[in-house]
Amino acid sequence: MDLSHKFAVPTAVEETWAAFQDIASVAECFPGAQVTSAEADTFTGTCKVKLGPIALVYTGSGTFVERDEAAHRFVVEAKGRDKRGNGTAGATVTLSMAPSGTGTEVEVLTDLAVTGKPAQFGRGVMQDVSDKLLGQFVACLERRLTADEGDQDAGPASEPAGAATVAPADGVDQDAGPASMPASASTPQDDALDLGATVLPVLVKSYGKQLAFGALALVGLLVLLRVLRRR
Repeated sequence: MDLSHKFAVPTAVEETWAAFQDIASVAECFPGAQVTSAEADTFTGTCKVKLGPIALVYTGSGTFVERDEAAHRFVVEAKGRDKRGNGTAGATVTLSMAPSGTGTEVEVLTDLAVTGKPAQFGRGVMQDVSDKLLGQFVACLERRLTADEGDQDAGPASEPAGAATVAPADGVDQDAGPASMPASASTPQDDALDLGATVLPVLVKSYGKQLAFGALALVGLLVLLRVLRRR
């Protein structure tokens, strides 16, 4: 299936292009993805996906088959397979950049082929889901790009930001030791892409009426069965 996306970032084309050359850093912005090694035009990595109770871990590799720095365009071919044999995924991604005011407009065309459980979703759902995931990716990418830009503009700090002294609130014992860490803060977060949680809102939006009708029909059937049992 073919998927198409466009987004804009506030940094200039040259800076945006340079950021995308660090594939490992860019991958960190995509939920569940991690680049394990990168050399020249090839890279390997993993992508963790949760589909309800099913956990998929795709391992695979990618290659830059085209890279045109003058035109700010590259093509990547990637393929992966679930470790437990639950399916495969392959994609040819064409990304191009163009100036847009003081920022950059990025266009991404993806030729995607998926087998296994995720293949049960049609193109319309996959497009909506990828749109939602892209929103998370772009937000992360913008934070990184603007943070890098801010670091370059900022002068040397006299002390680390975290070292600033804050006056204690009234009633707080200044001699007390550090507060214990909340349980939630010490629990490692699952960084897998929860495809089920991402797909469900899309399905409700796309097929809300059908789902509602199905739910009513199911309730009616259960009521009928209960009445028959009583008789």
